[in-house]
Amino acid sequence: MAKRSAGLLLFRKRTQEVEVFLVHPGGPIWARKDEGAWSIPKGEYSQDEDPLLAAKREFAEETNFTVDGVFTPLGEIRQPGGKAVMAWSLERDLDASAIKSNTFKMEWPPRSGATQEFPEIDRGAWFSLTQARRKILKGQIPFLDRLVERL
Repeated sequence: MAKRSAGLLLFRKRTQEVEVFLVHPGGPIWARKDEGAWSIPKGEYSQDEDPLLAAKREFAEETNFTVDGVFTPLGEIRQPGGKAVMAWSLERDLDASAIKSNTFKMEWPPRSGATQEFPEIDRGAWFSLTQARRKILKGQIPFLDRLVERL
């Protein structure tokens, strides 16, 4: 069975422009990647877990912010690797520079036997929809399109 993730796409309106909040994955593998590397804050959930509650939990783990309000479903997409991702949008502003992510451990450098700890998310940022199309993982672009449709 394919892995399933749930996430939140926050947006805010600045004058006439809509901006979306994306996060950049932490760790050495993603350190030098930018365009096509950003994502909505998301994470895996189990079959018996409510996807929206999982999305809110993952958002808090990856950003250290809790959010609530009126969540609008953006449906599900299947990323090129096969993972199914469900998402909701929420109009909310937050200070992207203040995020603090949970961490993960991995062997680094490869085959060194040494383990290092890295933040799951190394930064977050607000992007215009045009910028976000370049920054976000290709498989998640439909979430941007669906957000625009619902606005």
